[in-house]
Amino acid sequence: MRKAQKQQIEETIRQMEEAHDEMKRCIEKRITAQAKELLADCQNAAVAIGTLIENTEGQEHFAVAILEEYCEQVYQIHEYLSSESNINANKIYKSLRQKLIKVSNSIKNDIKIRTEAVFLPYKASMWDSLESVWKAADADPDCDAYVIPIPYFDKNPDGSFKEEHYEGDQYPDYVPVTRYDAFDFGKHMPDVIYIHNGYDDWNLVTSVHPNFYSKNLKKYTQELVYIPYFVLGEIDPDNQQAVEGMKHFCFMPGIINADKVVVQSENMRQIYINEYIKAATKIGLGEEHINRKFLEKKFLGTGSPKFDKVLNTKKEDLKIPKEWLKIIEKPDGTWKKIIFYNTSIGALLLHSDKMLKKMETVFETFKENKDEIALLWRPHPLIQATIESMRPQLWVGYQEIKDRYIEEGWGIYDDTSDVDRAVALSDAYYGDGSSVIQLCRMAGMPVMVQNVEIILQ
Repeated sequence: MRKAQKQQIEETIRQMEEAHDEMKRCIEKRITAQAKELLADCQNAAVAIGTLIENTEGQEHFAVAILEEYCEQVYQIHEYLSSESNINANKIYKSLRQKLIKVSNSIKNDIKIRTEAVFLPYKASMWDSLESVWKAADADPDCDAYVIPIPYFDKNPDGSFKEEHYEGDQYPDYVPVTRYDAFDFGKHMPDVIYIHNGYDDWNLVTSVHPNFYSKNLKKYTQELVYIPYFVLGEIDPDNQQAVEGMKHFCFMPGIINADKVVVQSENMRQIYINEYIKAATKIGLGEEHINRKFLEKKFLGTGSPKFDKVLNTKKEDLKIPKEWLKIIEKPDGTWKKIIFYNTSIGALLLHSDKMLKKMETVFETFKENKDEIALLWRPHPLIQATIESMRPQLWVGYQEIKDRYIEEGWGIYDDTSDVDRAVALSDAYYGDGSSVIQLCRMAGMPVMVQNVEIILQ
């Protein structure tokens, strides 16, 4: 039985107890008609409770039998009130009360609470930010865990929606996926909903379907939990200059509407709280949004599931495409060193054509050394949608470079949803500053950040 259902039953029993008290007073004052109405209300309530228990725990549950006895007793009392002039109100009250106590004790002691947890990823490549939490929920015998990938849209430069995307077929085989249009949120009313996109309509490049904006999800759950799909380089909360570069992550609709926000560390938790208070104060949000004690309960620095995924992904367990192995293996069967080359959205937007030139020289350098080194290029999964929306004139040059790299076939192009495979497979990281760097460092990998100003001729 769900927690909300059990609470509903407990509230109904409380109301029945109050009805018993009122019925006793009515019988003592010989207000027979009102006493009968109260009995009818109690019988209807008992039937409703019994039906709910039958549906969740089965017809054989002890509480169902007691409720049937209760209903029979209510019927007999109703008949007595119609025919008897001298009724012992206290005796009736005690007999009904005893039955209700038995029902209440049975529900309290014999019915286990089942929790329903819903996970709403939108991009499959970001599933690792929720996976370890889902695994824990899925392993709990008293929890029903649903993974429900939700659709999202790219945006035009004017903010209107372009094509819709749905990536429900891109999740690992061991993750059971439920279609978003086959799950009735109003009927289920999950105990907890987890999201990893907190932007709602604030993102200029993409948007999850508006039905799944955080402000709408709050209507269907007792607890909305936001876990960022990214991890950041650790920052000292007192280093305000560094904080300025990431404070925009600390205040967005999903964070405002969430009941809990889980971030990667205690230091990051303090930064989120500090910056949240500043932003909430600036736009005049209510008391709870600027109350530090309240926010210290809302924000949790217990770590990112992305770290869990990286640490639990082993090279020997990976399924490596044959096309990749052709690039990775030397003629003698040994492996080349694999370099994870990551290009970010931010660097491309900031440096534009200069960044394209940098990429070309990087590819030329690694192409010359392809016999000893295998390059695994993994661009940010939203790079096409972002460039087409914000720098459409840049996309043509970028696409030419990408198409040429893929066609030449000397390096790996990884546009799959599995970033953790790329991390586990690689020997070193080279590329733009990115949240992926934190995952590589967690995996013990050497990291070098590229400098777009240095272009080898």
